Amino acid sequence: MDTKKQPAQQIQIQVNEKVADGEYANLAIITHSGAEFVLDFVRVMPGSPKANVQSRIIMTPSHTKALLRALEQNITKYETEHGEIKMPDPLAFPGMKAGPQNMPN
Repeated sequence: MDTKKQPAQQIQIQVNEKVADGEYANLAIITHSGAEFVLDFVRVMPGSPKANVQSRIIMTPSHTKALLRALEQNITKYETEHGEIKMPDPLAFPGMKAGPQNMPN
């Protein structure tokens, strides 16, 4: 059995123009099953009774946990450079439940 490690594969990541423009979302709704996490990114407009999902990302539990760790590391770096990120008052968003699943940013 050959125990030599293979060199890490380089992946070239490309972003087309439409994706590079990004989508604005100010609400994330997160649900899960035994096999996957579903992250819905929503844009809520003031005074509008409807909101559309701008993007839906479906991930495995292990990839979701890796995303959480990457976000934690990046938030720490951001706060070191720019100061603490202040969380909004949940009462400022009537009709929305405050919590980790759908706290507006």
